[in-house]
Amino acid sequence: MDNNELQNALSKLGQHITTPIRLYLIGGSALTLLGSPRQTIDIDFIGSDLPTDMEHQALLQAARELNIFLEPVPLERFIPLPKGDNNRAIRIGQFNNLEIYVADPYSIALSKLDRGFDTDLDDIIFLIQHGYIEIETLKQTTETALQRAREFDINPSDLQAHLQIVQERLK
Repeated sequence: MDNNELQNALSKLGQHITTPIRLYLIGGSALTLLGSPRQTIDIDFIGSDLPTDMEHQALLQAARELNIFLEPVPLERFIPLPKGDNNRAIRIGQFNNLEIYVADPYSIALSKLDRGFDTDLDDIIFLIQHGYIEIETLKQTTETALQRAREFDINPSDLQAHLQIVQERLK
């Protein structure tokens, strides 16, 4: 999906649910909404992979009915969320009953550094080049995360190597 297709999918999904819901997007869909030319096949949002509340169950059911690939991601189980992450979310807009935010760009970048695919590193470069994050702050965020690497099954040398690649690509 490109930006228009993604916004249309969010609008349809927002029409299909009856209760207002706020979603914090991560992954390719978040970057697409921020203006990245990269397309996405799914919509990842911060949420439990075992939804217990009725709102998220209804949301996931609506997505299935509309053939929209919507996936909750328990981000806080994969990376240590950077301090102040809630304050850095970027409001995208209202799509009927869905209020859409892009999650903290530093949290997104850290999760992409952890995974380290080429597309992930390209996404981090996009975030830096478009002013959503700063490389020095990302370095500090990475150093802080490394202190808790064992809690999150993060490989410190991989994380540092991925950050180094990003720095080299920025030159």
